[in-house]
Amino acid sequence: MAEIEVFDGHNDAVQFMAEYSTTGRDFLARSESGHLDLPRAREGGLVGGLFALHAGPEQPPENDLIIRDDGYEVIYAETVDPLYARQQIEAERLALESLVQRSAGQMRLAIDVDEIKAARAEGAFAVVLHMEGAEALDGGFDYLYRLYAAGLRSLGPVWSRPNMFGYGVPFAYPRSPDTGPGLTESGQELVRTCNRLGIMIDLAHLNERGFWDVVALSDAPLVATYACAHAICPSTRNLTDRQLDAIRDSDGVIGFNLSVNDIRADGDLNDDTPLDDVVDHINYLIDRVGEDRVALGSDFDGAVIPRGIKDASGLPHLFEAMRKRGFDGQSLSKFAFDNWLRVFELTWKNSRSS
Repeated sequence: MAEIEVFDGHNDAVQFMAEYSTTGRDFLARSESGHLDLPRAREGGLVGGLFALHAGPEQPPENDLIIRDDGYEVIYAETVDPLYARQQIEAERLALESLVQRSAGQMRLAIDVDEIKAARAEGAFAVVLHMEGAEALDGGFDYLYRLYAAGLRSLGPVWSRPNMFGYGVPFAYPRSPDTGPGLTESGQELVRTCNRLGIMIDLAHLNERGFWDVVALSDAPLVATYACAHAICPSTRNLTDRQLDAIRDSDGVIGFNLSVNDIRADGDLNDDTPLDDVVDHINYLIDRVGEDRVALGSDFDGAVIPRGIKDASGLPHLFEAMRKRGFDGQSLSKFAFDNWLRVFELTWKNSRSS
């Protein structure tokens, strides 16, 4: 086991699991494909994370990437039919449950902070359910209540496309995250319902006006499970200084995204991104919001990450680079584990329904 234990704020691994896909990987066996499986997690110190349930379109959009001399833009992905989305979400959720059962105690579904801590103490990997994009929900939120009963504890109202709840940012560089209208009435009610249940609201992928709607409505800490600083890399996916300040003032958390095109100042999709540049970006966030409010949100299995990390087993290389730049043991522990549990404690145990 690596020296530093890590809880990760975002991965897309469920979409590549053997239980979900006939061409998928066995999460319990070490692979050279992708970024994450249990052996590589253990090598890198990962002891748990938010696993993103996500519904893709029935047909992938064609020719959606526009390359310009000064950057790029991806047109909005097509909206997803709610019934089709629900079928995908259920299949992914059941795949995770099947994997946990097959792991024979090596992995556990966790629904509160005590269960994450217990799994860590007993050497089990803690899986927390997150849903990225709320297309699978209905206006009455019956399915949301079912997902909550099944363990869902984190939800992003949108992915990078519009839905009945709000407007996700299209992927673009250089461009402001102010790309369209705010939350719909259904989106506002979704925020209130998540507050009542104690489901963490994820601001990643939400456009700027939707962000400020959540600020006005939510009584929970503001969280972006995986994002970077717009002041360094002006991608739509990144957060402006003003947004970062709002997260700071709410005592929330930013999960630092390892996606190179959101880290690099030039927005390039280039894995030859020095770890010194990665640490510079982390330092910028910490200088802005404080070391209690920046954690790891890797986007493993969903992004191009720096070659110096490569996959989950390479996380110690990131921590060594941070240590060389002056991070001590306490600050590394906050970034790697403690800050997520702090915001979970504030969000989940302050549920007014409990």
